Amino acid sequence: MKATIKTQGQQFTVTEGDILIVNRYPGTEKGSTVEITDVLAAGEGEGYKVGTPRIAGASVSAKILENKRGDKVIVFKKKKRKGMERKRGHRQELSVIKIESIKA
Repeated sequence: MKATIKTQGQQFTVTEGDILIVNRYPGTEKGSTVEITDVLAAGEGEGYKVGTPRIAGASVSAKILENKRGDKVIVFKKKKRKGMERKRGHRQELSVIKIESIKA
C-alpha cells in the first residue's frame, strides 16, 4: 500500500519498508516510534483515497533509525570594493526513519 504523507514541512510518497531522511523530530531518540497523522492520500487500485486535505483516522507509523547532522553548507557573502566579507556555516539536524506500517 502507498501513502502520501506530510511531515516536517515536506511531502513524501511512501510504502512499508521505505527509509527516509527528514528534518529531526524534536525530543526523540534512536529506536523510538513516531506516528504521522498527516496522510494526504493512501491505498492502491480501486481502494485509493484522497483526503481533503487529510484522510480522517489514517496514520503512518515510523521508527527512528538514527539522528544525525547533515553535510556542512558554507554561506559566503562579499560586497566588492567595500571590504565586506562574511562566512557562515550550517549543518542541518536530520532523522533517518523507516516506515513500518500504513493504516488508512
